[in-house]
Amino acid sequence: MTAFLASFFFVVLAEMGDKTQLLAMAFATRYSAWKVLTAVFLATVINHGLAVAVGHYLTVIIPLEIISLAAAFSFILFGLWTIRGDTLENEDKKESRFGPIVTVGVAFFLAEMGDKTQLATISLAVEYQNMAGVLMGTTLGMITADAIGIVIGIVLRKHIPEKTIKWISAVIFVLFGLSGIYKIIAQRLPPLLTLSILLAISAATAYAAYRIKSKQPSSR
Repeated sequence: MTAFLASFFFVVLAEMGDKTQLLAMAFATRYSAWKVLTAVFLATVINHGLAVAVGHYLTVIIPLEIISLAAAFSFILFGLWTIRGDTLENEDKKESRFGPIVTVGVAFFLAEMGDKTQLATISLAVEYQNMAGVLMGTTLGMITADAIGIVIGIVLRKHIPEKTIKWISAVIFVLFGLSGIYKIIAQRLPPLLTLSILLAISAATAYAAYRIKSKQPSSR
């Protein structure tokens, strides 16, 4: 249950403002919501199933402690990625002769390859070593987040501050990453050095976030 809930909430957060959520908004203007969500479900099960398998079997060849540390850093990167945001690159314009579900499903599968939610799924599989729980949690998380995206795109887009959602998600990711790093290095290093390292990582993350924000166009 822990793996399921953690996977669910983190993928929901990762999807906020992500390319695949933008795809859900775009496709919902062309196809019915249930067809879009059906396609998202099928694409996610296949894509995240591969990601969970990769995350699970990585521990066979690489020490778990090293993978866990890398996973913790990856969550900080997910936070910065969330701040940067995503843009569509005509994925929603692609047509298919096989119908809307296949059209949307293929677009989602390709967009999700190497995306931060797929990488987060690998990290979660490493962290919890529960393939079924992580797969169910990430799949339901994708469906939930993209359903929210459809609602935002069709009904509430003008009334929800997207930047606020994005920053809250980013902060939670960074805090989760810092917590993971602390749990690992605190076992090997003295407290003062551990604190110094965490402060240095936090400062570097804050500076990176500032740089990303400063390069983004003004919303005015």
